[in-house]
Amino acid sequence: MIIDHKGININYTDNGTGNTIVLLHGFLENSNMWLPFITPLSKSNRVICIDLLGHGKTECLGYIHTMEQMANAVYAVLEHLKIKSAYFVGHSMGGYVALALADKKPYLFKGLCLMNSTAKADTSEKKKNRDRAIIAVKQNHRTFIRMSVSNLFRPKNRTIFIKEIKQVVNEALLTPLQGIIAALEGMKIRKDRSNLLNNNNYKQLIIIGKRDPVLDYNLIISQAKNTQIKIVEFPDGHMSHIENKRQLLYEIMHFIE
Repeated sequence: MIIDHKGININYTDNGTGNTIVLLHGFLENSNMWLPFITPLSKSNRVICIDLLGHGKTECLGYIHTMEQMANAVYAVLEHLKIKSAYFVGHSMGGYVALALADKKPYLFKGLCLMNSTAKADTSEKKKNRDRAIIAVKQNHRTFIRMSVSNLFRPKNRTIFIKEIKQVVNEALLTPLQGIIAALEGMKIRKDRSNLLNNNNYKQLIIIGKRDPVLDYNLIISQAKNTQIKIVEFPDGHMSHIENKRQLLYEIMHFIE
């Protein structure tokens, strides 16, 4: 389904009834990443999946997509659907977007799950890596996508999940060049929202991969110290929805009970 937001199309899906769960995909992904989860979750819940700016069937809004702009687009969908509160699950960049929304509209949140994501801003080194990525994208975005996707998995899983990796790459290749660069620029300048992890007004869950090549495992553990946040550790990489699919579904269902 499509809604108009500031003159562009925002794409979303809406399935089931009950507690509302909003699923937000990561960088180079789109709402299709959640397809294996929609049927089991929508048996007793309302499941909303949204294509973020410049991803999937949602159009680009500009040449920089800040996390706040992406959050505004998510809110536009929820407002259109008259949703007053929900559980949010954000994978990687989707977690940054959920945090940006929680910062502005905490009353919307029954729960927040950061899945392979962090509340920290980019370090100076990470910002340099984003700039390098932008240069690589401009030179050859297809090569950049293939390498980026493969590197998100635990090394041994790159052979186990060959078929799934190919599918992720094919979906990622549908992302327009402008959407890729705008997201990289937006992630690079995002705010540190670690303060939100001390918010006890809604449930919080962090899902981490012990061998996540993108995120610092120890840093995320330390982030959650002295908070009420539940931490679930998986043994694999950044792509928990593929590498640890069954366990992830169990944890999401448990989280929203």
